[in-house]
Formats: sequence, C-alpha cells, structure tokens
Amino acid sequence: MSGTTMVVVIVSVVFGVLYKMYNKHLEFKAKTIAHNHDADGKSDDLSKEILALTERVQVLETIVTEEGYQVQKDINKL
Repeated sequence: MSGTTMVVVIVSVVFGVLYKMYNKHLEFKAKTIAHNHDADGKSDDLSKEILALTERVQVLETIVTEEGYQVQKDINKL
C-alpha cells in the first residue's frame, strides 16, 4: 500500500467518524429541544395552577378576616 493510499484511507475514516459524531450531535440537540418544549408546557400549567390557588387563598383570607366571621366564631364557642 502506497503512502498516498494510506493518507486517503485515513482521511476517509476520520471524516466518516466526524460525520457520525455530527449526526449524533444533531439527534441529541433535537431531543433536548423537544424536552425543553415539554418542560415549558408543564411550567405554564404549573404557573396557571399557582395563580388559581393564590386567588383562592386571597378569598379565604378575606372571609376569615371579616368581622362577621369572628362574631360567628364567638357564638359557636358559647
């Protein structure tokens, strides 16, 4: 085998390996993007749920701090 043939074979093998590595990188990048998209959707759902729960707590705080609620509580103690 001549020197030129060896260089061509080595270069071909190196480019083949680099090509496969690049394809694996693209596959990983696509999976990462899909995962991030799913996480963003879940994050939006959780944010909406937190907002709804916050509103419910505010309503409950309003009810508990009303003067009529305290009077009813005192009546129940008797």
